[in-house]
Amino acid sequence: MKKITIVYWSNGGNVEVLANSIAEGIKDAGAEITIKHVNEAQVEDVTSADAVAFGSPSMDNNRIEQQQMEPFINQFKLLPNDNKRVLLFGSYGWDGGNFIEEWETKMKDYNFNVIGKIAVNEAPSPEELKRAKELGKKLATF
Repeated sequence: MKKITIVYWSNGGNVEVLANSIAEGIKDAGAEITIKHVNEAQVEDVTSADAVAFGSPSMDNNRIEQQQMEPFINQFKLLPNDNKRVLLFGSYGWDGGNFIEEWETKMKDYNFNVIGKIAVNEAPSPEELKRAKELGKKLATF
């Protein structure tokens, strides 16, 4: 059974809702899932997984959350990530969601294989939740 980990940061709940939809897709695909808020996550949660999903809202300066999520992600810069499959997700408000593109570039630089991404404006719509679930299935079926 494949092991998938979801690590996210959420304040207003929108990213958490996306995380739960992605988790549904992973479960539907028959994979084992671990889901953690970033303040509870450890590097081993990612390194021991077959694939991972990271979620964050866009924060100051159109970047991922900078107090907990960004430092957590930056730990993987010097680790052997071996082209591990990753899904990126998040929400944004006024800034247009460009953070997800920059985040994708960073993850590729860290030698992750970005298989998909979703960024929603504020709260996800039913269609976006369906897409998140499908991305969860895609992450778990490789």
